Amino acid sequence: MIRIILVDDHVMLRNALATRINEFENFKVVDQCSHGKELIQSLKSNPEPDLVLLDLNMKEMNGMETAQWLKKNRPSIKVLMLTMYDSDLTLIQLLQLGVKGMLHKSANPSDLKAAISTIATEGQYYSNHTTTKLVNMVNSKEDGTKRLQKSLLNDEEIFFLQLACSDMTYKEVAQRMKLNPRTVDSIRDQLFIKLDVKSRVGLAMVAIRNGIVSL
Repeated sequence: MIRIILVDDHVMLRNALATRINEFENFKVVDQCSHGKELIQSLKSNPEPDLVLLDLNMKEMNGMETAQWLKKNRPSIKVLMLTMYDSDLTLIQLLQLGVKGMLHKSANPSDLKAAISTIATEGQYYSNHTTTKLVNMVNSKEDGTKRLQKSLLNDEEIFFLQLACSDMTYKEVAQRMKLNPRTVDSIRDQLFIKLDVKSRVGLAMVAIRNGIVSL
């Protein structure tokens, strides 16, 4: 029996998904959570599931943040990410966070079943679409290297992007990150180059498009 926890802040969608998964043989949804914080509380009081089916775009402790917490605190739990985003940046970040599979929300039930089964038995799942994107990123040595370098963000850069999408001033961002303002300016300028944008608005658009922050 594959034990699954669903984490999605859309209750009707989550309930429908749970009903569908429970119809699959040897699959059981053992809990449902609205965001990462609820998942953490569930894990503290219940046995570990085999897999967490995690929505990327949630208003409170989103999929990126939750996957990061799971990687650090519960690395034995496999994560399958549900997302509407399929950019290179999102894909690379999810791989960095140890996510074992990524499934577009438009996928049909048979794809969902195959993804969960494959992760449970083989450790990871990549759809044909995801595999093609990975191959394309490295197929051309020069272009692929540039795209990979552009996509690789560290934890500090991701944290900066999240704060930069708020109404904080850069001085307040520096205080929150416990860095001096010049260091924060350096992080910002490096992200301008890495993400090929020229303004704070550009940074925010990249962060929103790739699920780093939620609207």
